[in-house]
Amino acid sequence: MSTPTLQALVYAIRWEADNIISVELRPAAPDVEFPPFEAGSHINLNLPNGLSRSYSLCNPDSDRQRYVVGVARDRNSRGGSVYVHQQLRVGTTVAIDPPRNNFRLHDDAPRSVLVAGGIGVTPMVCMLQHLAARGRPVEFIYSARSRKDAAFIEGIEALANQHAIALTLHFDSERGGPPDLAMLLAGKGADSHYYCCGPTPMLDAFEKTCAQLGYANTHIERFTAAPVKSDVVATGFDVVCAKSDKTVHVPAGKSILDALIDAGLKPDYSCAEGICGTCETRVVEFDGELEHRDSVLTKAEQQSGKTMMICVSRCSGSRLVLDI
Repeated sequence: MSTPTLQALVYAIRWEADNIISVELRPAAPDVEFPPFEAGSHINLNLPNGLSRSYSLCNPDSDRQRYVVGVARDRNSRGGSVYVHQQLRVGTTVAIDPPRNNFRLHDDAPRSVLVAGGIGVTPMVCMLQHLAARGRPVEFIYSARSRKDAAFIEGIEALANQHAIALTLHFDSERGGPPDLAMLLAGKGADSHYYCCGPTPMLDAFEKTCAQLGYANTHIERFTAAPVKSDVVATGFDVVCAKSDKTVHVPAGKSILDALIDAGLKPDYSCAEGICGTCETRVVEFDGELEHRDSVLTKAEQQSGKTMMICVSRCSGSRLVLDI
């Protein structure tokens, strides 16, 4: 069954940096509050052009009357960010999905280190506001191509000054290249929790650096799908839908999601790239092994075999039973 959507009014659109705007959404109906959300959450915008795109919430998680998302105009846009920048207007009503959180903040950690790159700053701003409001120890590292490309920079600096938060700003245009994460993260402590959101090269460097420094408490969120390295040759298999009482064959060249849709089922989905978590489905039983190709589940969650992202992941056996 599809998740009920919420009707949201585009209340304000603001320029935040070169090619980056923020969109403030409020309930379209009077006397209605949006569902609460946690720092790190995202929502899906179901755009009038038929596309659905995920965007991180960047306003304080104490807000109940609004959601704010930051949208960068992607040079390789498939129609989502271009539509938001060029056609979405104040006063428009759009359908949105309730908040989901695949990037949870551990606010009881002895220290949190937030590393943001470019538009990856959006979930980090929300985390920073949450931790600052509670007086929790936090450091913030923000990298962008230049200062004019850095969204929300004034608010971040003001918050850092108000709460005496250690803030490191790195602009490639001024430093002659990307940040040296090994230098920036060294000596921060094995008990600290480390978060990173940004472009793929930064995320890869972050994971490699944290592993070299012996930091186990690392968390990332990707905006684009990570490349999948697999020696497994994709084969066809049957998906048994426990709730729908249907058996659907998934051929080698088709995703589980597409096969289910072609069979008349209506599973939840959005990005179809394994990065938003919308299509996460409970696994009841399976033959062979699950081949996880998403960028949402942790390694431990993947190894547990309890859920999977049906838009990209597969089964190496002949039979997979899903709670759908």
